[in-house]
Amino acid sequence: MNIILLSGGSGMRLWPLSTSTRSKQFLKLLQDENGRPESMVQRVYRQLLDARLETNHILMATAAPQQEEILGQLGNGIEIVAEPERRNTFPAILLSAAYLHFEKKCSPEEVVVVMPVDTYTEPAYFNVLRRMAEAVGNGLADLVLMGIKPWEPSEKYGYMLPKSGQAAGVIPIDRFVEKPSADIAQKMIADGAMWNGGVFAFRLGFLTEITEAIIHPVSFEDIRCRYHELTNESFDYAVVEKAKSVAMIPFDGLWKDLGTWNSLTEELSAEQIGKAIVSEDVQNTHIINELNIPIVAIGTSNLVVAASHEGILVADKEKSASLKKYIPSAPRPMYEERRWGEYRVIDRTELPDTNSLTKHLFIKAGSAISYQRHAMRDEIWILIDGVGERVIDGQRKRVGRGDLVQIKKGRLHAILAITDLQMIEVQIGTELTETDIERFDWDW
Repeated sequence: MNIILLSGGSGMRLWPLSTSTRSKQFLKLLQDENGRPESMVQRVYRQLLDARLETNHILMATAAPQQEEILGQLGNGIEIVAEPERRNTFPAILLSAAYLHFEKKCSPEEVVVVMPVDTYTEPAYFNVLRRMAEAVGNGLADLVLMGIKPWEPSEKYGYMLPKSGQAAGVIPIDRFVEKPSADIAQKMIADGAMWNGGVFAFRLGFLTEITEAIIHPVSFEDIRCRYHELTNESFDYAVVEKAKSVAMIPFDGLWKDLGTWNSLTEELSAEQIGKAIVSEDVQNTHIINELNIPIVAIGTSNLVVAASHEGILVADKEKSASLKKYIPSAPRPMYEERRWGEYRVIDRTELPDTNSLTKHLFIKAGSAISYQRHAMRDEIWILIDGVGERVIDGQRKRVGRGDLVQIKKGRLHAILAITDLQMIEVQIGTELTETDIERFDWDW
């Protein structure tokens, strides 16, 4: 089978740790089997590899701003299909299917399984993926979904009503309704409906036929260039609700969406992450602190306190789901993970005739930033730890602690970390954004 992992989202439900460039699936708040921090995407990817499914290709379907974070957390071995513009799951899945068809030359009969990267689950979940692929391969349905038994009439999920008399195995679906009202959901649950777990299995040809009917692409690059022509809908609305031959396989194990602070803190192994001091009478209070200053809690109960360079949240856990409407707009991300390491913005200053931005960068040993130049800013690097090799307009020089590197706008430059490297970067210019960068090569 081929697997498409969906990594999307604008990242605001776990603010201030998650942002538009750092969605919730990248937060390293969980722990692996050895007690080491890991993110949701790392956990799902690890579980997927541990399941030893017979896969030909594993793709990550994502938006362009998330590419660096994915490579930084999963390594360069993961294949990424990046949207040319951020859209919904229907065009994103069609784009990945086109990549399998045109670039990987996969047969129309090969099975594709699509799944999210942010589900909190257990190994048995991946056994159901195998059964779903087998059901499609055996021709039992054009489209097979994973069914989850509802525990409330939620309006967040699609509902699948099985055909009468079917209760086990591969269950034909009589009706699918995406995100009904609570009243309709309650009636469907009473009739035996299950939630759509967000996992889809189908033959590759099933989806390429849908694509052909819309835009007739002649190559993968063609569909990328015409991506805006695809309907900006969810896969559930655009495909599942209209499909004629749909079935589901139930999964009754651990399945959670850690999309709010309340649900996430239920799965954290520690109540304090980062610098925190709490009094003995503190109850059910989680503190997640990414800042280098302590948070002190005295006599609190049922709170989540989260702090990052983006801001500070103090919320009643039961009210944390309403966070999104209170989030302030930010001019730029204050923290990002990249394939080479990470950076944090530590100062921004507006001057009368220009602006300055100061970052702290950590570059992993053996990694390098891209060979690049900027049109609207000068940069100053101050090496504070480690050894590296900088290049400016083709001229290489070894640098280390205490060295200062000045880079004028328009000059090509990069740096390679020979050991783990830390440095301060000061940008000075009229427009200091991540878009003012022209990359020439990663392997310089």
